[in-house]
Amino acid sequence: MPLYLSRFSYTPETWARLIGHPEDRAKAAQSYIESVGGKLHGFWYAFGTRDGYNLWEAPDNVSMAAVALAISGGGALSSFETTVLLTVDEALDALRKAGQIQYRAPGA
Repeated sequence: MPLYLSRFSYTPETWARLIGHPEDRAKAAQSYIESVGGKLHGFWYAFGTRDGYNLWEAPDNVSMAAVALAISGGGALSSFETTVLLTVDEALDALRKAGQIQYRAPGA
C-alpha cells in the first residue's frame, strides 16, 4: 500500500482546547485511517513550521484523500498537506520510464 506524509498545524483555538483537556490525537488519527483500510505508522508533534507530522499507509490515493478531506473539513487545523511517498524501487522505475519519454521543451 502507498505511504503518505502529512504535515499539519492546529488553530489557536484547537491548542487552547488541548491545553484545557489534553488528549492523545494519535488515537483519533489511527481511527480515521483504519476506517478506510489503512494504517497509521507514526504521529509526531514538532517545533517549527508545522505543529505535527503523520506517516500513513492507505489502500489508494482516493482513500487517503477521503481521510485528508474529513480531517481538513473538521475545522481544528489551520493547515493540512499530504505528500505521496515513493519507495526507492518506485523512484527507480519512474526514472527508467522517464528515460523513455521523448520530452520536447516549449517552443522547441
